Amino acid sequence: MSKPQGWQLDRASYPFGHLTETRFADLDLLGHINNVSMAGLFEHGRGMFNHAIEVERRAPGQRWLIVKVEINYLAESFFPAPVDIASGIGRVGTSSWDIASAAFQNGKCVATCMTTIVLTNDHGPSPIPQDLRDEFERLRAKSA
Repeated sequence: MSKPQGWQLDRASYPFGHLTETRFADLDLLGHINNVSMAGLFEHGRGMFNHAIEVERRAPGQRWLIVKVEINYLAESFFPAPVDIASGIGRVGTSSWDIASAAFQNGKCVATCMTTIVLTNDHGPSPIPQDLRDEFERLRAKSA
């Protein structure tokens, strides 16, 4: 597990957030949100972020694929308090980018997530178009 950097623990570092309800079904036998449910909360937050930045726009034949997800669990989280999944763009490469996310509950960072996505077509990786690059720059996480 890589240790999160200081900026990742600060809600103000992220330009986008989505408040998500926790469910009783998310609890494990110890009474806190289980790892699989936290991964699902990050997935939902990432989906809302992608929808908000219209990452769905792409040329015919292009698609984006998740190639890596790394989650660091920092503290226990509990039902019924909602979780704020905060997100921003991290690294941007030629055909791939990272979405940096963090889960905040009651003002405390309880987990971080880094997701690497690659834009592809039928022949392999595809360069990120300039309009999407511009959107990524606008939504960069601070200090990412």
